[in-house]
Amino acid sequence: VRLVESGGGLVQAGGSLRLSCVASGITFNLSLLGWYRQAPGKQRELVASINISGSRINYVDSVKGRFTISRDNAKNTLSLQMNSLKPEDTAVYYCNAKRVILEPKYDYWGQGTQVTVSS
Repeated sequence: VRLVESGGGLVQAGGSLRLSCVASGITFNLSLLGWYRQAPGKQRELVASINISGSRINYVDSVKGRFTISRDNAKNTLSLQMNSLKPEDTAVYYCNAKRVILEPKYDYWGQGTQVTVSS
């Protein structure tokens, strides 16, 4: 099983980045997907989640209207478009895939990608 994130980097405040996560070894189209982030000294938090069909999407309040999560089941890819970035968005961003009802259940994480927003 592999979840491989890419797209992180250094950007100025107000800029944009697009994160991608390519999955292999899981039933991607039956997985609940999410982006999490962890800033230094803080707990990991859920940034955005998307259900299997893509019909239910949730965002943490701090990114609403700026970030967009999407999934492409044909390409086993999860994306996060981040616009109007702020210094407080600086963190390591992780992709997560889980299956909580059907067997086998699983909960997998990517290795993380660093996003740094300068003021």
